[in-house]
Amino acid sequence: MTPLQRVQNLPIWQGVVRVEPLGGGITNLNFIVEDDAQKVVVRIGDDIPLHQILRFNELSASRAAHAAGVSPAVIYHEPGALVITHIQGRTMTPADFADDAVLDQALALVARAHREIPLHLRGPALVFWVFHVLRDYAGTLRDAGSGYASALPELLAQAALLEVAVGQIDLVFGHNDLLAANFLHDGTRMWLIDWDYAGFNAPLFDLGGLAANTSLTAAQEARMLGAYFDRAPDGDLWRKYKAMKAAAALRETLWSMVSEIYSEINFDYAAYTAQNLSTYRAAFAAFETA
Repeated sequence: MTPLQRVQNLPIWQGVVRVEPLGGGITNLNFIVEDDAQKVVVRIGDDIPLHQILRFNELSASRAAHAAGVSPAVIYHEPGALVITHIQGRTMTPADFADDAVLDQALALVARAHREIPLHLRGPALVFWVFHVLRDYAGTLRDAGSGYASALPELLAQAALLEVAVGQIDLVFGHNDLLAANFLHDGTRMWLIDWDYAGFNAPLFDLGGLAANTSLTAAQEARMLGAYFDRAPDGDLWRKYKAMKAAAALRETLWSMVSEIYSEINFDYAAYTAQNLSTYRAAFAAFETA
């Protein structure tokens, strides 16, 4: 059965069903569906162990995120399909975050997710520790005979330095995939979507990932850290943050390397790998001078 057929065969539709592919996804296939009763988004995707994606976790995180007021409601689910309320609005881009007002809205939403989702979470929950993810991705790439295998020893040695620098952490419930496209704005407020990688984590991972993925300036990073922690960042916080920002960029790089081999989605993963490797190199250099 094709993804489109899976969408069409869901047992929740009333009357005439109109299905349109929703572009932009680089992990799942997404569709906008409108019938005689509602307009929704359908996410089609099974477990992806290579990326440590387990759909039971996405479902419970999505429900808790809605209860916390940061994400759309879950309408229906079955194995391989998740249906959520359609938000009529604009998908954010990295350029949008050059506006401090946009950054402030996004940061408030992320902080709310970190602190309030655990109050609504039910059932088993995952931990997302980026340094474990990096080691696992490296193993996957070696097993597959990736052309990037020769670069892995250096990257893993650098990751080990970053992990030591991060040290002890606070624990929150992280989104762990803060691409600009995972923020929506409906004209009044912002929403955070796509909980594939959700799990308990250090808050600095989401903050560093947001900065790396949206090219925040140093002034914006200081603004972000000051607002989140309610104090001006000192040298120790800056070093921990820069270490986690580099780790977040390296995770996106290795994620793309793995996706080059295994993903069936029509997307230029090789170019995405090169882009993120450049981001990582810059972030690691900034960490070394912190």
